[in-house]
Amino acid sequence: MTPTTAPSLAAKSWWPITLLAAALLMVTMGIRQSTGLFVSPINTDTGLGIVTISFALAIGQFVWGAIQPIAGAIADRYGPGRVLAGGVVLLACGSALTPFMTSSFGIVVSMGILTAMGAGACSFSVLIGAVSHFVPPASRGTASGVINAGSSFGQFVFAPIAQRLIAGLGWMGAMWSLALITLLALPITRLMRRSAHAAAALKADAGGGLRAAVRDAFRDPSYLWLHAGFFTCGFHIAFLVTHLPGEVNLCGLPASVASWSLALIGLSNIVGSLGAGYLVNRVRSKYILFWMYASRTVLVLLYLVAPKTEWTFYAFAIGLGLTWLGTVPPTASVVGKLFGVRYLATLFGMTLLSHQIGGFFGAWLGGLAIHNTGSYLWMWYADALLALGAALANLPIREPKVAHAAA
Repeated sequence: MTPTTAPSLAAKSWWPITLLAAALLMVTMGIRQSTGLFVSPINTDTGLGIVTISFALAIGQFVWGAIQPIAGAIADRYGPGRVLAGGVVLLACGSALTPFMTSSFGIVVSMGILTAMGAGACSFSVLIGAVSHFVPPASRGTASGVINAGSSFGQFVFAPIAQRLIAGLGWMGAMWSLALITLLALPITRLMRRSAHAAAALKADAGGGLRAAVRDAFRDPSYLWLHAGFFTCGFHIAFLVTHLPGEVNLCGLPASVASWSLALIGLSNIVGSLGAGYLVNRVRSKYILFWMYASRTVLVLLYLVAPKTEWTFYAFAIGLGLTWLGTVPPTASVVGKLFGVRYLATLFGMTLLSHQIGGFFGAWLGGLAIHNTGSYLWMWYADALLALGAALANLPIREPKVAHAAA
């Protein structure tokens, strides 16, 4: 069997594996994106301080990104099954151990390292990379949009669940409950194992090897521009996931407004992700990314001048959700167009590392801002400015014209 035949043989049945990937991402990202709801309860109970907890979550943002190219490289070489299973176990362990951590070091280990490593190993780079080998080129945008929608649906489902668990069981009981829920995803990882034929074909298609692929990618200016834009995306998302509950509290609104805002972001991002997947097959991805980032600048500026009511937060959440993680399908599409899918898990994982370096600063600087100034105002200004920079950074990308898919 030649390297090109395995994907074509499997292409007829790409929907089942795509839906499995979306289901797994629903659990891991849903739990991860609800972490901000625990910041205030953990701080109240342990007295560690907002800055310390924000720093732990900032470390988690970086680790989540740093693990993805490593997990992607292992999955590219040996298949995704064991990588995903290990990620699920690590995520569950990190959640289960967090209630026992009463020191700064302990909270960094549990939330900043274990939980983040587990979620990262089960995230976009490995899942989209795995599925892309079995999806025909004309349908890859749709597949990545569906996978991405799984993460958004997880945020919609898990944010209110986590809030109710915190209210009913306390934050410790909520953490242990989420750990058990995470383990329920283990059977999916077994179903995500690569077939023997596909694994043999990919090993035979060694090409210049992983090291050469990474070297060539970082010599391409388009790949670097893509990293620059995705850095800002990470800053934006991490700041909001970590500190939106704090912003809601500053405005004198109940905690339920924060949980429902996060849920609405996830719900509207289902529409955004599916829409992005549809457009990727029809419009150049760099233009999709330009308009997504530009819209964030407008939304943040509108939020700053709007009255801070619960309906303002809900409207803001819906607007943000339309592009929240909708940047993933067009970003993965650009990487695939530039370098093919053989090492997509690794190369897209590298862009996600840039995303999470931005996430580190978004989570950490938000904590410093509220500690030193008592508000997030300067973070909002920085967020709007970086979003505008990200929009402009995507325009110089060298991207082939779209070969239009059949409707």
